[in-house]
Amino acid sequence: MPSWLISIPAFFVAIALLVAVHEFGHYWVARRCGVKVLRYSIGFGRKIWGRTSPKTGTEYWIAAIPLGGYVKMLDEREGEVAAADLPYAFNRQKLWKRVAIVAAGPGINFAFAILAYWLVFMLGIAGMKPIIGEVGKDTQAFQSGLSQGEQIIAVGEKETATWQELRLTLLGRALDREQVRLTVLDQNGDTRSVVLDLTKASAEPEVLFKQIGLSPYQPKGTPLISDTVAGQSAERAGLQAGDQLLAANGEELQGPRELVNWVQAHPGETVEFSIQRDGELISQMVQLDAYEDGDKTIGRLGAHIGVDASEWDAMRTQRRLNPIAAAPAAVAETWSVSLLTVRLLWRMVTGDVSWKNISGPIQIADYAGKTASVGLEPFLSFLALISVSLAVLNLLPVPVLDGGHLLYYACEFIRGRPLSDKAQIMGQQVGMVALLLLMSLAFYNDIIRLLG
Repeated sequence: MPSWLISIPAFFVAIALLVAVHEFGHYWVARRCGVKVLRYSIGFGRKIWGRTSPKTGTEYWIAAIPLGGYVKMLDEREGEVAAADLPYAFNRQKLWKRVAIVAAGPGINFAFAILAYWLVFMLGIAGMKPIIGEVGKDTQAFQSGLSQGEQIIAVGEKETATWQELRLTLLGRALDREQVRLTVLDQNGDTRSVVLDLTKASAEPEVLFKQIGLSPYQPKGTPLISDTVAGQSAERAGLQAGDQLLAANGEELQGPRELVNWVQAHPGETVEFSIQRDGELISQMVQLDAYEDGDKTIGRLGAHIGVDASEWDAMRTQRRLNPIAAAPAAVAETWSVSLLTVRLLWRMVTGDVSWKNISGPIQIADYAGKTASVGLEPFLSFLALISVSLAVLNLLPVPVLDGGHLLYYACEFIRGRPLSDKAQIMGQQVGMVALLLLMSLAFYNDIIRLLG
């Protein structure tokens, strides 16, 4: 199935859900504060579907452009308001009510993230144990004494059960430019502490792990026969489903790709395979087939090749919490992701982190499809992450965004009166330009990624 058949629906589900949640925050608090809501819309532009509440007169819309939404409230700045409705106009409300209504959108996104992480922790967080792969020389990991096959079980006091947890934790410490103490479990089951120097580490998420020399361990994955093709060399030689191919003519085979490359390089030859079958080590002579591939002749075994997954299975782990324990864990995770998002945004402003890390709808759709295809827990984690990002971005002090309105209200609180309409309109125009530039950059980054 083409990946876009999953990515596009998953993207629209994610965006529609998160926008609906965000706008519901504004809507719900506005209603509780006595403000008349004229319209609650998911999407912008032309109405696709809608209904009007006979009780409140509020219009509920689904609009054509699904990249956002809005809540339209009664407001004298946007049109004439009947005298009887003036007490219900947004602009007539006390300052604290207006602040509460505006802050409710990002606030409910944080709440949604907590709920999503709570479900994730109860369902169980699956991942790969942070077992270290090959450690390159002249890297911080090598200088710290880390070696292949060891597992990093904690960074400072924080446990790291999966590679994802390790990545996020080390990224946060790299932003602090500090030395960190790692607790390491070696292959003998003994623990020790090492110090990893991150004082000069890059704050770039894509660069950090390459620079310090940490990568996931890749098991060799002994190739095995899934099944044979009728009439071809594997079947003629008596190879069977489940046979593990350890070596060819004495050369160790470390994985399916190595086996395929070796076979293709020996067309028509008679090969001695070392095979493990039902726990016994045997040798089997196999005459490889040869066939023409363009202008060259390559070998063919005539079998579907799988891999012994036992080592991979041993590396998998899952963290599952009961409902009570999952609640504080979800709050802590939301706080951690929020703080990391803010710090990365600030490092983009200071130039320590590249603006290439900003993603647009194309990249988000790709992530949505990948997580949705894996299962509910990864998709919920994705929704929580995007919900936090939506909340943080909306709180930026940029006019047009919720944070810009809160900035206006802060000025009003200090001055004792609102900013002039002219000043607010100018701010909105500047904010619109900034938002368009940011969106253009996000689309540009997405296109560059697509082009490789």
